[in-house]
Formats: sequence, C-alpha cells, structure tokens
Amino acid sequence: MNYNEIINGLREKLGDSSEENLRILREEGDRYAREGNLDGIKAAGELIMENMPEEQKEEIKRLTHIDGLRLDEMYNKIVDLINQKELLEAKTLAERLYKKITVDFAEGENSIFVSLRNPFEDNLYHFLYKPEKVLNRAPFDFATYLTSYAYILIETGSTIDAVPILERAIEFNPVDCGPKFELTEIYKIIKNKKMVLQTTRDTLKVASSPIAIARCYANVAYALTDSQEYEDAAIFYTASVMFAPDPSVPLEMKHLADLMGKPIIPPTHEQIVETMKKYDIEFGPSKDIISIAAQLASHYITERDIPNALQALKITYNLTLDEEVKNLIIKLDPKSAMIRPKPENNS
Repeated sequence: MNYNEIINGLREKLGDSSEENLRILREEGDRYAREGNLDGIKAAGELIMENMPEEQKEEIKRLTHIDGLRLDEMYNKIVDLINQKELLEAKTLAERLYKKITVDFAEGENSIFVSLRNPFEDNLYHFLYKPEKVLNRAPFDFATYLTSYAYILIETGSTIDAVPILERAIEFNPVDCGPKFELTEIYKIIKNKKMVLQTTRDTLKVASSPIAIARCYANVAYALTDSQEYEDAAIFYTASVMFAPDPSVPLEMKHLADLMGKPIIPPTHEQIVETMKKYDIEFGPSKDIISIAAQLASHYITERDIPNALQALKITYNLTLDEEVKNLIIKLDPKSAMIRPKPENNS
C-alpha cells in the first residue's frame, strides 16, 4: 500500500475518543516500525499529531522542527545544496541540524535514541550490542543526517573535525555501514593504517551485502598499498572484486601492478584466507548475519509478511548464493531481481 492508502486505512480505524485513537495509532506506528514501512510510520505519526492535545503538539513540533521546517525537510535541503556544490551553505544548515539532534535526542541515564531502519537492523543490533538501556526510536534517520554533515566537513577541509560527528552517527545506528565507511575514508586520508584496519573489522561485523564486504576489502588494500605491502594489497583487491564490482578497483589494481612491476596473479582461496588472517580479518560474510537473516526470513514467511521475508531472503541469498534461497525468492516474487550473480568459478 502507498502512503495515501495507509493513511486512509488508519483514519477508518479511528473513533471519537482522542485517547483511544492515540493508543491505536501508537500500536500501528510500532507495527510499521517493526516492518520498516516508512510510509506507514509517516502516516501514523501525522495522525498522532492530529489527535494530540495542543500542548503536546507544540512539544513534538519543537523537537522535530527547525524554523518551521521538519528535520527531514531540512536534511533534504542540505542534500540539494550538496548536489549543487553549495557546500558552505550546506555546512551552515548541517551544523544547526547536528546541534538540534545532539541536544534534543541525547542519551539519557536509562535510555538511548536509535535510528534503526528495518527489522533486520533491529535484530542485528540486539544480537551484537545487547543494549541494557531502553531504546527510543528516533523520528528520523539521524545516522545518515550526521554522516552527511561529516562528509561536508571533509569536503571543506575540516577532516579531523568530522571524526566525533561520525562517532555520534555510529551511536545512533551501529549496524549502518555508511558512517563507518566515512570514518575509514578519514583514516585513509591521514594514512593511519591501524585505524583503517580497526574500522574495517568493525564494519565487516555488520556488512550485510556483497557491496559492503567488497568495499571493506578494497579499503584495506588501499591502506596496504600506501604502506608498500603490495603482495597483500593485491590479495585484498582480488577478494574485493570477487564479491562485487566497483569501477575504481580495476584502476587501483592497475596502479598497484605498476608499483609491483608485474601483473597481479589471481590468488587461491587458501592464499586469500591466510593473508586475511594476518590482519585479523575473516574471508567472507559474517555467519551471524547470515543466521539472523535466515531466521528472520523464516519468521516472516510464517507470518505471511512477504515484503520483510523478501528483504531477509535477499540478504541471505546475496551472502550465500544458495540456490534454494534463490528459488524461494522467485517463488514469492517472480519479478525479483538478484543483486549478486553467481560466479562461474568461486575458487
């Protein structure tokens, strides 16, 4: 269902009691949040605002608006400015948004705000971090908002200033690779190989797609090239292209071959595994992520929640290339596209 269908369906469930309406809408909003349905969350949120007493409306508006603009609207304005290369103007707005978020949505003594975007991230977060504090769902994707601010800082020459911004973004969503990748870019810029390796290890724990895994390996290869560990760099670049293509990697590999003075010879599987062990990195996707995705898929199939089942199945397939999973995806959605084609030779 689209946004209009959802909001009309919710209105039909409401009666004359504002208190009862708020209860229904909060339950529906929680359900849409568990499903990762952004249109549903937005519709429930707008109707909750409509049914709130005026005093509560004003408080919600204070928390979620700056100068009459909703925080997501301000973020969209920042993105438009970035696309137009108006970085200084974007920086001013992004700094205001950052201050608003970190002040009004700060961690409390017993609770913390998180920006988990779907059921998979929610389950992975609980599995890896086992939070002891009460989790409050942030109304917007603050991890992405702060990562964009950090990007602006890097692009305008304030590279080191971006580090604490990204650390705060990671606190809002530790299972989002985005801010972790941006942090790794900083350590690549300042040539801190130790931190490139550490942030890559942290990222691989939450990398749930071949593209994310490939980028992790390419980041290590870049750092190893910088430190003149060319043979190991070649192996990490090769591992990267095994998982997902990226137009920049062949160029980096050509540069590396020039530095080595010889072509890069494809390593064996055993050579890749052994080389990665030297850097405390395991080759391939996290078994925990595969397990969580597979369990979620089974749960949602049982619940007949096809959209969430498909999301979990696609994560599982793209990390495992399991033909049975692929066939199940096609059965549930014959038009579904596979992200990762099966290689002819996986050795």
